[in-house]
Amino acid sequence: MKVGIAGAGVMGAGIALSSIQAGYTTLLFDVSEAALEKGTAYIRKEFDKSVEKGKITPGKAAKMLALLTTVSDATRLQADIIIEAVLENLEIKQTLFRQLESVNTTDAILATNTSSIPISQIARGMQHPKRIVGVHFFNPAHIMKLVEIISGAETDNTVAEKAFLWAESLGKKAVYAADAPGFIVNRVARHYYVEGLKILEEQIASLDSIDRLCEASGFKMGPFRLMDLIGVDTNYSVTSSMFSLFGQDAKFRPSRIQKQKVDAGHHGRKSGQGFYRYED
Repeated sequence: MKVGIAGAGVMGAGIALSSIQAGYTTLLFDVSEAALEKGTAYIRKEFDKSVEKGKITPGKAAKMLALLTTVSDATRLQADIIIEAVLENLEIKQTLFRQLESVNTTDAILATNTSSIPISQIARGMQHPKRIVGVHFFNPAHIMKLVEIISGAETDNTVAEKAFLWAESLGKKAVYAADAPGFIVNRVARHYYVEGLKILEEQIASLDSIDRLCEASGFKMGPFRLMDLIGVDTNYSVTSSMFSLFGQDAKFRPSRIQKQKVDAGHHGRKSGQGFYRYED
């Protein structure tokens, strides 16, 4: 099986890393050559860490890296299963899938890594909506085990099953989820971020105190450190999407503090600054 990944950001690179670790020939696509370079550098760095820790040999790392090819032309993104990990924007995702439909066979599975947009919306207007399925990874994709498999209104059951089995072949724990805003995890987790931001807005506690208290309560990461890891811009985009999809329900309202961070380009670890500053 040949795997394609559309989007060479942290999420796309992480999915590509998981794919080559599982032994799949993998194409990593992005329209930006700089993004492709950054994505492959991220993958190489992760392999270097594994080699340093003695988890894999240099030869094994080189063998897996040889499975990865980068492309900046969408017409070359041809594979048996393609996972898009581009911006959380319906129009961008639909435009990409229309391009991929035109250059791939009707047997190719087109999967979206969307965090919140209903699969049925993304598949609407496509020539073959039955082959579009949600395959939602969590960041960092090469470490986090959970993958949500979401069928839209027209997704073929066989397509969903193949996506499920592929995710499991990566060593992931795949679960089926209904096609509802935020699916399972993001619907539950949204309030972890939103309420943390409300506490900060109301000056009840500093963001560091909020993080430390959550971590002391058993969470691996506090909401602000986690938003920085995921991407403040990505997290804000998902919250905005869910706010809209749930009819502007106040409990999903995006935070002005988070919006200010996004406007300032403070997108978290990937930009060197989010709610915290990062040297590396």
